[in-house]
Amino acid sequence: MAKLIEPNGRITEQLPANGTDFTLEELRRLVGCKYIEVAHLRTHDGAFLVVDEEGKLYGKELNHEATFLYRAFHPNDYIVGNALLCKPGEVR
Repeated sequence: MAKLIEPNGRITEQLPANGTDFTLEELRRLVGCKYIEVAHLRTHDGAFLVVDEEGKLYGKELNHEATFLYRAFHPNDYIVGNALLCKPGEVR
């Protein structure tokens, strides 16, 4: 099950409407953007974050929880706005 990580620290579990995988429109709605980006975490289970590709350009709020996950593999970068933590197969 995917987890939506918000900048305020709130984390909620999210299920795709069809029960298996998110559509592009669902991802856009959850992350709150027009253009999504996949931020790979290189974990043993293949988890990744879906984030707003243009979030930094629009000055979205720093997401401390998502940044903590991301910085383990990308120490010089950060995540802003909502981030959806997914496992392979939840996004096609």
